Amino acid sequence: MKTMTTRERFHALMNFKPFDRLPIVEWAGWWDKTVERWKGEGLNDEFRHNPDASPFPDERYQLVQHFGLDLYLQGWMIMYKPGVPRPIPKVADMAEYEALYPYMYQEEIDTAFWETRARLQQKGDAVLWFTLSGYFWFPRTLLGIEPHLYAFYDQPELMHRINSDLVQWHIKMIDKLCEICQPDFMTLAEDMSYNHGPMLSEDLFDEFLLPYYQQIVPHLKKKGIIPIIDSDGDITTPAHWFERAGLEGILPLERQAGVDIAKLRDAHPKMRFIGHFDKMTMNRGEAAMRAEFERLLPTAAKGGLIISCDHQTPPGVSLEDYKLYLRLFREYADQCGQLSQTNALCR
Repeated sequence: MKTMTTRERFHALMNFKPFDRLPIVEWAGWWDKTVERWKGEGLNDEFRHNPDASPFPDERYQLVQHFGLDLYLQGWMIMYKPGVPRPIPKVADMAEYEALYPYMYQEEIDTAFWETRARLQQKGDAVLWFTLSGYFWFPRTLLGIEPHLYAFYDQPELMHRINSDLVQWHIKMIDKLCEICQPDFMTLAEDMSYNHGPMLSEDLFDEFLLPYYQQIVPHLKKKGIIPIIDSDGDITTPAHWFERAGLEGILPLERQAGVDIAKLRDAHPKMRFIGHFDKMTMNRGEAAMRAEFERLLPTAAKGGLIISCDHQTPPGVSLEDYKLYLRLFREYADQCGQLSQTNALCR
């Protein structure tokens, strides 16, 4: 098989077609303390941050290039207008939400930001994606963690008002973005689960989140954008709810929360997944990392799974650990591509 471009590889894998190799990606980058540690271990001698050498002056993307990773370019939609009070105040009721509303839901798109990235995407050199605050996440940021959970019961009108405004803004911004470029996928930031499962019931999901997913998901699919949920923790149970809502993928599949990709794939044969490499193995040596890759390989070879660290690479991982991880990743990425092609021949 010929070598694919970064974008061709993404779409082949996400559409369960044969691919040349797995992408080598860090979907979430690295903790700042991790990079700080590596600079003390010799990274500064290898890496010279030169903003003029790249269209992306921030260090994260220059490190992607330094380590030879596939380029996945992300942008967050900025929600608040200039002049919003800082820190952004929490709201306790409808009146306070109404008072904050004039500062929210700005509709300007950073055209230069997206055009620069779209040029690389159009050449096949990058995968382009964007993130929106989701219908569990955003009300929580407005109300605070504990008041948000009470609001499902005590302030349903406020919850629906927030998410109704939010989804209307989402649709407007998607339309504006798609006038500039067509992103390959997007994530809705939710963080709706922790290590014991979801933080709300299926009934509350159906009442307070589902109606808004049912508005945005068809709109995204019409634009050819894969909608993916970003939720930490154990998403085994809510994965069924997300799929029922039309969402097509989940990341980061945290292993420490008990997520098992083989079981997820059996239960959701058409869903796409990103992440799931257990970050806690990355400082335990070659045997532990090989065992982790070998656990993931059978599922990844079938398509629909982009292996990546199941969250940001932690500061317990040395620079030498990380170089070993990348060497093994490349070995297994090639092996996985060969398996995917063999699987296609056997169908």
